[in-house]
Amino acid sequence: MSVIIIGTLDTKGAEIGFARDVLNAKGVDVHLVDTGVMEDPAIEPDTTAAAVAEAGGSTLSELREQGERGAAMEVMGDGAASIVSRLHEEGSLDGVLGLGGSGNTSIATAAMRALPYGVPKLMVSTMASGDVRPYVESRDIMMLYSVADIEGLNQLSRLVISNAALAMVGMVTNDPGVDVEDRPTIGITMFGVTTPCVKSARAYLEERGYETIVFHATGTGGQAMENLIREGVIDGVLDVTTTEWADELVGGVLSAGPERLDAAAETGTPQVVSTGALDMVNFGAKDDVPEEFSDRHLHVHNPQVTLMRTTADECAELGRIIGEKLNAATGPTALALPLGGVSLLDVEGEDFYDPEADEALFEALKQTLDDHVELIASEADINDEAFAETIAAKLDEYMRAAELAPASGDD
Repeated sequence: MSVIIIGTLDTKGAEIGFARDVLNAKGVDVHLVDTGVMEDPAIEPDTTAAAVAEAGGSTLSELREQGERGAAMEVMGDGAASIVSRLHEEGSLDGVLGLGGSGNTSIATAAMRALPYGVPKLMVSTMASGDVRPYVESRDIMMLYSVADIEGLNQLSRLVISNAALAMVGMVTNDPGVDVEDRPTIGITMFGVTTPCVKSARAYLEERGYETIVFHATGTGGQAMENLIREGVIDGVLDVTTTEWADELVGGVLSAGPERLDAAAETGTPQVVSTGALDMVNFGAKDDVPEEFSDRHLHVHNPQVTLMRTTADECAELGRIIGEKLNAATGPTALALPLGGVSLLDVEGEDFYDPEADEALFEALKQTLDDHVELIASEADINDEAFAETIAAKLDEYMRAAELAPASGDD
């Protein structure tokens, strides 16, 4: 077993050497990747900083001459990502451990994000108690707060670094025993307000032999699904909950970025898409809602989450955006409209019930869609069991036509 340790050996040599020794003592080989730019390494690396810089498209001398920390971090991050990807392809990497402050956290996690899901990735960082989304994004990276700065070995740093190293030993030397079944896999998006729909659709698909993976549509959830579509892990998509586009358009905190809905379209993956939770934009605590939205219709979901109802104009723009995304699809694609409401809050008697806004969304979608996108309109709301089974059955139909359905998945 071999663990890659990524660190700045010019400034963190003793600490990284200590982590290496803990791993070696447990019979795990270590490959040191040096990402230090300004000084010579304090301990000998297996991959030099010069090699990392070259893999990132520059040279170590150029980075030192320029003296621009931000640019250097980007180059070294790209280089480290290239190197660990190659080592993984060669079978020389079973896990990655990083140690550092903000600089090496940026570099090491860039390398970790280049690796497939399931490869153990652990970052010991001074930044791990804050907002770690820029480092983790949608990958399975573990962040361990260093508590004290990683500057010298003492009773606290030895304990934290030892725990990190031993955690890595446990991950790379033990088979997790997870069965990987050769079944077609369906990616499904869900929010709390679309959960009944997803539960019914998931049950329908699993009864027919599919494996399902449900993604919480919190920005990183949508990004994770898009990544797995591109990596070929997901064979079909039931995109019930496209709410992340509302946050992207209006400025909420759970955006998945402008590439959301691109992966299935570009790869030709069969997909059935709906309008789940497009009635809402997400913010944090009510006091954290931007002043510009202070006069909007707000709903306190819990003390940490405040929802804002999308307007008719915003819904019309969302319809145009999503319609254009679906028009770009190269594989079988359907759009399913739940005319009775797009979430648990968007039905008669609930807080976000707004037929005018919903109609603006639905009409914009209808007017934007090209003929090759199949349109399914139902008078039911999105959480009606009949609607859920309709969209699941449509995806099953697409999967069978593409010969992607389970061999024994007969009704």
